[in-house]
Amino acid sequence: MKTAAMLQTYPAEINVDRELLVRVIDTLVTCSQACTACADACLSEDMVADLRKCIRSNLDCADSCATTAAILSRHTGYDANVARAHLQACIAACRACGDECESHAGMHEHCRICAEACRACEQACTELLDAIA
Repeated sequence: MKTAAMLQTYPAEINVDRELLVRVIDTLVTCSQACTACADACLSEDMVADLRKCIRSNLDCADSCATTAAILSRHTGYDANVARAHLQACIAACRACGDECESHAGMHEHCRICAEACRACEQACTELLDAIA
């Protein structure tokens, strides 16, 4: 991705480790994509009614990750309180989605992959949250 290149072009100071920020943004984007794809795959399963909660968790997590990535990509007028709130919400969404997808991982490979993406994203967001706390 071009995340690192874009952050390198930012003309002012960024008060967060840029390498960590790049890794978290990229992880958020990856998780959002995995959750979107998992929701779509769930909709194609024969037992779609049994996957309603999973689909909902996927979509909530995808939206949370995408929004958090966008917020972390903006630095003009940066508000650490807003960044922290979104990271906390994203951690909760990733945890919930990861738990739900894990419960279906034995039957659906897309859920296993999504759960892994959620766990990685939860960990990355926690690391950044700790760094800006």
